[in-house]
Amino acid sequence: MRIAVTGVSGFIGSVLTRQLSEAGHTVSGLIRESSRQDHIEPYVDRFVIGDHADPSCWMKLLHHADAVVHNSVDWPAFKDESHLQKNLLSSIQLLDASAPLPFVFVSTIAVHHEICPRWQGVIDEDHPLKPASRYGSYKAAVEAFLHCDHLRNGRKVSAVRPSGVYGIDPDLPRSQGYEIVQTLRKTGSFQRTGGGKFVHVDDVVATIVACLEEPEADTVAYNLADCYARWSDWASIAAEEMGLDAQIDLSSPTASTNQFSKLAVNRLGVAMNRGQEGIRNHLRQLIPLVA
Repeated sequence: MRIAVTGVSGFIGSVLTRQLSEAGHTVSGLIRESSRQDHIEPYVDRFVIGDHADPSCWMKLLHHADAVVHNSVDWPAFKDESHLQKNLLSSIQLLDASAPLPFVFVSTIAVHHEICPRWQGVIDEDHPLKPASRYGSYKAAVEAFLHCDHLRNGRKVSAVRPSGVYGIDPDLPRSQGYEIVQTLRKTGSFQRTGGGKFVHVDDVVATIVACLEEPEADTVAYNLADCYARWSDWASIAAEEMGLDAQIDLSSPTASTNQFSKLAVNRLGVAMNRGQEGIRNHLRQLIPLVA
């Protein structure tokens, strides 16, 4: 298949582009003029220079495409009301312009914030979306239009909802754990409390590819949360791998109140079972790269 991908040069986009190419697919990639492309040039058949909010580049991006993955986000736009045009409206318009092609939207686990008690702490894809941020609200709104297309027109559409994505980011300092490793090296201690749910970038990409390839990918949304980890867990693992006897604040609760069901994504063939050992393996790769 020829897959049209927005945001090809970023973290998820670059891994997705490589894996699509290695799986035998052809990639048309939308990329901003200011973005680097050297790291993905071997995997992109056709670069389209432009912005996802500019309809003038969509025809070239969608030319001969068999499916679309909408992955890009205009982050600066969230500082003011321009995100309504640059992110929300443009995403809905791209969805419409690409019909009836299969469409995968990279959403976020942040579409969930307030959790309903009757789910008893295990959240599946039927849980209502109750975000608490503009970013989560934007993603939830686009998901509503995906559902509309699916229910009214039978269109194959999917939303993948990653939690905190880890892996080696092309922009290395943005990699999960980078600042933790730096802090441990400089101070020998780490005091940040709290934590979150995490998923490896390869599992995010595997879910996207399955949404494109698997006929049974008929669930519109997939929650992607592999494991819970405190920031102190990250620091403890990093310190162990670095051979440091670090002072780390371990006062945060060791478990999350709520967890996300993996049944839907498991049905796509994505195991989502790396756990904290996945974080350890990531940190082993990351530590030698941190200046």
